[in-house]
Amino acid sequence: MIKRLFVIVFVGVIGVAVGSLVPAVSQAVRAALNAVPLPPAISQAAHAVMQAGEGKRESDDHGHGSKKADAHGSGEKEGPEGAVVMTPERIATAGITVAPAAGGSLSRTLTVPAVIAMDADRVGRVAARVIGTVAELNKRLGDQVVKGETVAVLDSREVAEAKSELLASLVNQDLQSTLFEREQSLWDKKISAEQQYLKARSTFSEATLRVDLARQKLTALGVSDREVASVRREVKPFRQVSSSEGELPKSLGMQRYELHAPIAGRVVERRVDLGAPVGGEGQEKEVYVIADLSSVWVELAVSTADLAQVREGQLVLINAGADGPKSEARITFISPMLNQDTRSARVIATMDNKGLMWRPGSFATAQIIIEEIPVDIRLPRAALQTLKNEQIVFVRTKQGFEKRDVVLGKQDDSSVEVVFGVDPGEEVAVTNSFVLKAELGKAEAEHAH
Repeated sequence: MIKRLFVIVFVGVIGVAVGSLVPAVSQAVRAALNAVPLPPAISQAAHAVMQAGEGKRESDDHGHGSKKADAHGSGEKEGPEGAVVMTPERIATAGITVAPAAGGSLSRTLTVPAVIAMDADRVGRVAARVIGTVAELNKRLGDQVVKGETVAVLDSREVAEAKSELLASLVNQDLQSTLFEREQSLWDKKISAEQQYLKARSTFSEATLRVDLARQKLTALGVSDREVASVRREVKPFRQVSSSEGELPKSLGMQRYELHAPIAGRVVERRVDLGAPVGGEGQEKEVYVIADLSSVWVELAVSTADLAQVREGQLVLINAGADGPKSEARITFISPMLNQDTRSARVIATMDNKGLMWRPGSFATAQIIIEEIPVDIRLPRAALQTLKNEQIVFVRTKQGFEKRDVVLGKQDDSSVEVVFGVDPGEEVAVTNSFVLKAELGKAEAEHAH
């Protein structure tokens, strides 16, 4: 019997030793000892050994937990899987910006070369309609002008003759008007004969007609109404000149011919110098070229194969390169004829140029928007990252960002449609999202360790 008890105790001690390592075994041994009737002394000794083993196991577990905590940064707070914890200050420092997920349109485009040109409807040429010599040039290259402003003055014999003709007609009209009034008064009083009255009226009518013809001649030469009116004002001083002198007052300036700006804009060309003859055969006709560059043309070369997709009114995105300006234009003209050399059609788009960013003659790339497809959620391509062959985005949270697997739909050159993974209104990182990808990879590596 005593031998049997020693065997039971020995087995219990061995069970306690194993139970210190395996908790399930310890519980089984404890149950066996309780089921077997043992002397009090032996039973107490066995239970003491078991408690000592369990105490050692708890101590070891506690020590291992401390080491684990130390290994993970002394209890540093970690986010859930797929989360990137970042403060607002750190987000700003990394240059990460967010934008709400919202609907929009994806575009199907046609890319063609383009050349910036002056809008032909906004170009004015200051031309001389008479033969003369340049006496004044009032504007320099680049100067702004307003419509109707005097930009140059010519000395013209042709104009002097036309003004003299008008002046003579006005003087004669004034004289014939006086004679007619006198004859009319005599006729009314039955003093003068009717024949004299009718002759005076006819002569006055003829004088009036000559004045109208002389005025129309000056208008055809490009003389302004203001200058024509100034000739009329000189009738009185001319009448005061004695017939013996046979000359006109020097103040008349009969040879003066003013050139006016046809439109408001900027002087982009000056064709002549002071003293240069203009208007004659083989001579320069234009003095200035004025352009309103607040709007310009974009000339597009569209091949025959793509011409059927192009329509007036379509939106065109103009790009002058990485460092150049970008703008929008609208197609306003499609030529019905093809260029015989290039076999392409001339297409013109009109573009706003308020800031004068675009210079006529410069080259650009044009993207004609052929079709626009509406989508519920559109994100820029910069928001996408690839992780383990899966497309992901980063959605803003209170602690920072969280990774979202997304399913993509239609795409264009700059944007994608998100079919699944992001809800409308959620803020998504759209710039520098690669920083978040790097932070996520770093966090996952530390967690695995």
